[in-house]
Amino acid sequence: MIGNGMDMYLREVRLRDPAALNSGQYPFNLKAVQALDVLRFHPNVTFLVGENGSGKSTLMEAIATACGFNPEGGTRNFNFSTEATHSELHRHLLVTKGVRQAKDGFFLRAESFYNVATNIDAMDRENVLLPPLISSYGGVSLHRQSHGESFMALLLHRLGGKGLYLFDEPEAALSPMRQMTMLARIHELVKLDSQFVIATHSPILMAYPQAKLLSLDHGFREVAWRETDHYQVTKTFLGDPDRMMGILFGERDG
Repeated sequence: MIGNGMDMYLREVRLRDPAALNSGQYPFNLKAVQALDVLRFHPNVTFLVGENGSGKSTLMEAIATACGFNPEGGTRNFNFSTEATHSELHRHLLVTKGVRQAKDGFFLRAESFYNVATNIDAMDRENVLLPPLISSYGGVSLHRQSHGESFMALLLHRLGGKGLYLFDEPEAALSPMRQMTMLARIHELVKLDSQFVIATHSPILMAYPQAKLLSLDHGFREVAWRETDHYQVTKTFLGDPDRMMGILFGERDG
């Protein structure tokens, strides 16, 4: 596990020019960006949580790009661009790193992982004299697997530890059981000196012990797992689904 302070791979990010918030233009009008002062990370696992539209994905994209990753995902060696839709926020971020340099890294962006898989296949077709890149992902084309299976291939085969791993909604393709498998894999990688920053809606992933949970709905307020809306809403629904559906369908009062 990474210790506290200077030996972290990623210590904090902050806005270079807070005056940019006054523009009122995207992405500076997003709740997450408006609340951004200094974002300090946990040495092992930091979760960014919040409602849809709060700006989690835009912020994760900007942090990843500022750290040298491709905006659409992949390692720092990926430079493909399907469509340049990322914001300019990364240009306005000041990234503070620790004294140690990560030996591995990956930006997993659920919505564009298909493009990463396509790029891996394309590079292997173009570089036939080199060892296949797909061998690092388990040896089977990610396009020949389900979305969830391809995510797990990345987690189990490609990520090797001593790395900075940035994930944007990695639970999108995973069943609850696979999310628990992902938790176990995260823990293995943390013990191999890895650091994670994860934007998620999954109360299962958020349960990771001693993680730092930052709610973007409350100005980057640090919250406990059981305080999150994700946990409370899920618990309430599963505790009495008939009552909750009655309320949702307008058949009974709250």
